[in-house]
Amino acid sequence: MFSLIGEGSQFLSCSGSSTLCNMGAEIGATTSIFPFTEASSRYLKATNREQADKDAKNFENFTKGTGQDSFFKFKADEGAQYDELIEIDLSKLEPHINGPFTPDLSTPLSEFKKTVQEQKWPEKLSAGLIGSCTNSSYEDMTRCESIVKAAEQAGIKPAADFYITPGSEGIRATLERDNTLQTFEKAGGIILSNACGPCIGQWKRQDDIPKGTPNAILTSYNRNFRGRNDGNLETMNFLASPEIVTAMAYAGSTTFNPITDSLTTPDGKEFKFPAPKGLEGPETPFEAGREVFQVQSGSPNPNVQVAISPSSERLALLEPFEPFPDSDLSGLRVLVKVTGKCTTDTISAAGPWLKYKGHLPNISENTLNTAVNAATGEVNVAYDLDGSKHTIPDLAKQWKQRNQPWLVVAEHNYGEGSAREHAALQPRYLGARIIVTKSFARIHETNLKKQGVVPLTFANEQDYDLIDAGDEVATVGLYEMLKNGGQGEVSLRVTKKDTGKVVEIKTKHAVSKDQAGFILAGSALNLLAKGN
Repeated sequence: MFSLIGEGSQFLSCSGSSTLCNMGAEIGATTSIFPFTEASSRYLKATNREQADKDAKNFENFTKGTGQDSFFKFKADEGAQYDELIEIDLSKLEPHINGPFTPDLSTPLSEFKKTVQEQKWPEKLSAGLIGSCTNSSYEDMTRCESIVKAAEQAGIKPAADFYITPGSEGIRATLERDNTLQTFEKAGGIILSNACGPCIGQWKRQDDIPKGTPNAILTSYNRNFRGRNDGNLETMNFLASPEIVTAMAYAGSTTFNPITDSLTTPDGKEFKFPAPKGLEGPETPFEAGREVFQVQSGSPNPNVQVAISPSSERLALLEPFEPFPDSDLSGLRVLVKVTGKCTTDTISAAGPWLKYKGHLPNISENTLNTAVNAATGEVNVAYDLDGSKHTIPDLAKQWKQRNQPWLVVAEHNYGEGSAREHAALQPRYLGARIIVTKSFARIHETNLKKQGVVPLTFANEQDYDLIDAGDEVATVGLYEMLKNGGQGEVSLRVTKKDTGKVVEIKTKHAVSKDQAGFILAGSALNLLAKGN
């Protein structure tokens, strides 16, 4: 958990605070929290939640007592102690651009041109994209609007394709009412649906860049893993604030610094972007948007029959996963040993695959299809025990048909990125029983356990080098650990495919009592179906 405190926390807008909390997932936070501020109060009123504002203020002034009373303060306790304190001087903080291919490769804007040229990244900016779930508040969009209006007055149009994704139906309707969307459209911007959109590959690029061609786009999204945005492994997505993205879209260049550099107007004059200005919220309350998108109260009916055509390619009923056997696992084989990043996009890509989210067999065709084989460096390649070459999902399907259970071996932060449950469902459906890594992304590790897959980490990271694709694996102590509610140690007995040599590898786990129950039952859904 991250608590954001200090003088600066009092001056951020509510939506700005929300953006930071949303991005906390990228640094491993389960929860990020800000104190309740006047900006919080203004936001509640603007969103027609006056009673919530009154309640929050009542709690803020609650007489501090003992026990649970202290939870109602909506701010850090006096003298609160933290495991670590990180101080950031906001007056010295300059904009950064992150990427490509990972959110944690950060470059100050003032150094980005030099870095682009040194790394030989594309200098042409093909597209600028703002919005989606995080940087799409009314404040964000009106600040970008001020940039667009300044450029319009100078007679300048975006040099790169410019896309806008409203963050919600309420935001879309309010921006439309206040003519912000019309400003973007007049400048040549393309307004997309209120959805994840290009962040997960839901868009059609206007430039039709062939797959495999290096190119650069700039977005204000959360994540930029390889291939995530358009299926092109060579598309370099750089993350920045929506204001930086908007200004750089006008330049059409990754080497342009909107703070220091100028553009040339049609009449030959120099134009420099003024500092963006926006409104924290609308002058009148937010619009709710179209009624069809409003939440409707349901009427539960347990007698409803779900009828799905057996020929449907989009929907298929889920079949319960088999429960854990009454013994340790044996006879497992390593399907693939992965090197480098293995995100949830790697394990279960989105984009055109989203139409199969309700059809587990079909969406499983993309399982690990951008993973890099540690032995050969090939993408989406795995080798059967006889040496024959296959795509990873194809070999997984064949092993499923042969009743050959399997595991994956991977490196650090396995499953980082979107909390995509299919990235756990698909391997489980295809026969995965264990994933063993140097470390896991926390949410994905939990999702694996919910689907009955056991996540293990190497007790000694160097043991990653002791296990290879095709090796046979048996667990030691796993069944006992699960029966004891997560208490106990687990190791792997590895029989090398080529030599028959047996290697013992110690592992660590973070299986709780409840999660042990999920795994033993075969999945959390199985356990719920039993009424437990």
